Amino acid sequence: MSKTITIIGAGMMGSALAFPARENGNEVRLVGTPLDKDIIDACRATGQHPKFEYPFPEGVKYYQFGEWKEAVKGCDFVIGGVSSFGVDWFLDEVLTFLDPSIPVLSVTKGLVNLDDGTLISYPDYWQRGLAKKGIRREICAIGGPCTSYELVYHDHSEVAFCGKDTATLKMMKAAMQAPYYHVSLTNDVIGLESAVALKNGYALAIAMTIGLVNRQHGPEAGLHYNSQAGAFYQAVKEMRLLLEMQGASRNCENIGIGDLYVTVYGGRTRKIGILLGEGKTYDEALEILAGVTLESLVVARRVYKAMVRKAELGQADLKRFPMLCHAAAVLDEGKDAELPWDVFTFDETK
Repeated sequence: MSKTITIIGAGMMGSALAFPARENGNEVRLVGTPLDKDIIDACRATGQHPKFEYPFPEGVKYYQFGEWKEAVKGCDFVIGGVSSFGVDWFLDEVLTFLDPSIPVLSVTKGLVNLDDGTLISYPDYWQRGLAKKGIRREICAIGGPCTSYELVYHDHSEVAFCGKDTATLKMMKAAMQAPYYHVSLTNDVIGLESAVALKNGYALAIAMTIGLVNRQHGPEAGLHYNSQAGAFYQAVKEMRLLLEMQGASRNCENIGIGDLYVTVYGGRTRKIGILLGEGKTYDEALEILAGVTLESLVVARRVYKAMVRKAELGQADLKRFPMLCHAAAVLDEGKDAELPWDVFTFDETK
């Protein structure tokens, strides 16, 4: 049975989800944020997102943000498609006024660090914010190795939907799953959200090795995989430790590792990692990538701050996270991108 799905946020991932949603026969309403006015105008004029190579499926409806309350009338669920920089805006301008009976599925990836070093998911952050206003709702989320432009291309994509209400998750999966969009389900919200957020900071460090090869051997040297694989190994080791601390299930760990892979090879994080590896300063890299949303930097900094705080409280050992510490030092202390390879080795001899 078809559903009515309202997507709020006309960025690349929110807009990409309109493809499987509409192709499944659902009514799809795409709502732009106040920053998406030109995008919605272009969609109305051409039926195509300015950053996509293919037009939307026929029948997608487009709304400016001022029309969002009309766009959610009668819908079966809302997909939140804002970036991590719009988390507070989404709380204050949408969730606060959205009928609590309408389920929400968020595609925003990230974590928030609390004063005691605890890392919470965006669904938890939103739910806490709403509770302060006397509003109770559960928020579901999407995580997994899926880039927007490849989803639009109909490349096979494996993701998971997480939430506490299993019936709601199954309803959302039935509405969204397509021959090329494969959906697993889990009640482990913090596990899945941690896994797909943590990979951002680590993908940044792995991508530095690509830039380092360019710096040392010239841009014509081509791709070299030993250093990328070595960094990938260390990233997975540290991610697993962090996810154990978060209480994540093994399946959530695994999907986070898959997400790490696609982010290294196809994400925006790759671009800034390469630039830093080539020897650009953080400010120079940001200038070159002006206009690109770099959520990986937010995650790397928040996770590092959380681990520093936990270390202060005797709950974590920073020596177990040398890659995380290195990425933070490159971003905020001007440290050279060359990775501390020797501390990645281990000795299990007796």
